[in-house]
Amino acid sequence: MVDGADAFLDVDLKLLLLTVGVVAVLLLLIYRSPILWLLPLLTAMLANGIAQGVVYILVKAAGLTVNGLSSGVLTVLVFGASTDYALLLVARYREELRHHADRHTAMRAAMRRAVPAIVASAATVGLGLLCLLAADMSSNRSLGPVGAVGILCALAAMTILLPALLVSFGSWLFWPWVPRYGATRPRRSPWASVARVVARRPRAVWLAAAALLVVCAAALPGVRTGLAGDATYTTAPESVVGQRLLAAHFAGGASAPADIAARGAAAPAVVAAVAATSGVAQVLPATQVGDLVRVRAVLADPPDSAPAERTIERLRAAVHDLPGATVLVGGYTATQLDTANATRHDRTLVIPAVLALIVLVLALLLRSLVAPALLVATVVLSFSAALGACWLTFHYVIGFPALDDQALLLGFVFLVALGVDYNIFLVTRVREEVRALGDHRAGVLRGLTATGGVITGAGVVLAATFALLTIFPLVFAVEFGLLVAVGVLLDTIVVRALLVPALALDVGRSIWWPSRLAQEKPSWPSRIAGGTLCWSDGARRKPVEKSGAKGWQAPPPILPP
Repeated sequence: MVDGADAFLDVDLKLLLLTVGVVAVLLLLIYRSPILWLLPLLTAMLANGIAQGVVYILVKAAGLTVNGLSSGVLTVLVFGASTDYALLLVARYREELRHHADRHTAMRAAMRRAVPAIVASAATVGLGLLCLLAADMSSNRSLGPVGAVGILCALAAMTILLPALLVSFGSWLFWPWVPRYGATRPRRSPWASVARVVARRPRAVWLAAAALLVVCAAALPGVRTGLAGDATYTTAPESVVGQRLLAAHFAGGASAPADIAARGAAAPAVVAAVAATSGVAQVLPATQVGDLVRVRAVLADPPDSAPAERTIERLRAAVHDLPGATVLVGGYTATQLDTANATRHDRTLVIPAVLALIVLVLALLLRSLVAPALLVATVVLSFSAALGACWLTFHYVIGFPALDDQALLLGFVFLVALGVDYNIFLVTRVREEVRALGDHRAGVLRGLTATGGVITGAGVVLAATFALLTIFPLVFAVEFGLLVAVGVLLDTIVVRALLVPALALDVGRSIWWPSRLAQEKPSWPSRIAGGTLCWSDGARRKPVEKSGAKGWQAPPPILPP
């Protein structure tokens, strides 16, 4: 336990400094502005400080149980989520500054269009993390409210403070790329080229993207879970070295005997049952205090090995069957076994709950049943690919013997919730464009072009922040951090850029079923009535002012096939 506590000494401050530095560099590269990056970064730092304070209050007032890693996960989650929300809001604000002369009007329009997606994203991630409250393991259960608090603080900071700061300082913050009122959107966008590739052969694109993910996931059958106690550190501390030395010269379990507690009257029967159990090398003299007797059993195998755990199972079966005896089997090996069983139970309970909740939220948000099913399927495929690729790296490159059970569960919850985060950013914009343009194909391509850079930048920042968890000298932290980082990159580069848009084009308007968007046909301006442009689908578009000249809210050209 001392070595476990020492693993977190001085790491929190180092993690915070590294996170701030990494986010600052990435924001500089994304915005290419010497000033603009400061506002999202300072706002994220404030959100992180508030989140840490709220968690502290919950620990003191509500008895929330946290461990040494909770603070690190909270830091990277708040900075990553805050940067995601900031990138989406600032990108939309930049767009609106080209359409509105007044920056306050531009910010109102940007918030009207971007904040619903941000709120839906934060709600999905927060509710997904709160599913961990159903877990048996306190370390898993505590990360639910800790993560939800972090998401809530990031949401509040980026939708209340950041817009006020951006409007207060004015558009000169974007220097040297200041958006000008009336200027057209830059057409030299790499995402327009990606959209053209997706538009030409959508079925081939999504099949190729899915095949790549399936190839990465092919290693899943070989994944081994459950780390032995002496394999939980990236470098062996003194306790592990001493345990290995004892195991080399004495019975494997000499360093951590099993503890059996029973009523004094049952002591002879308990000692006899323990001694007769296969896998027990020695039974130490029993000690009695009052009505309780303590029997210590030295196991033949190392205390953190699978054979030792099976010996504990046999011990429990033997002593629990004794008539009239109330017997408990504890000790290091028993604790390891119970922890592994609880984590496996948590996986079977939490994972379906997270998936069901996300499908429900997406269905309510998109008013569709087909789109949520497809989006969640892509997220699960992305997680499987990330897990397969990471297992090959962990086992054959780094040399980890197995995947930590807790890293697998938390990696799934965080990665699926954050993957849906990017789905929401993309699909809500696509839905907005489809409604505005009246054409499904044009809406998908415009949505991809408009959000591609934002989502990719957000994914890179989030992946970088989670990758910083590898500075902890714990195998769990390394596996969890890299699993989320690799999964987020696959999600933003392959799934969000290629797989989802291509699927949306191939499925067509049916993806919006049963909402009205599934039945509407492409519409085009047909006549002018009463100063309003009427479209063939019955929609009406008002005239708009642009650069002093009147125009119509007509759709931009559809990308060529």
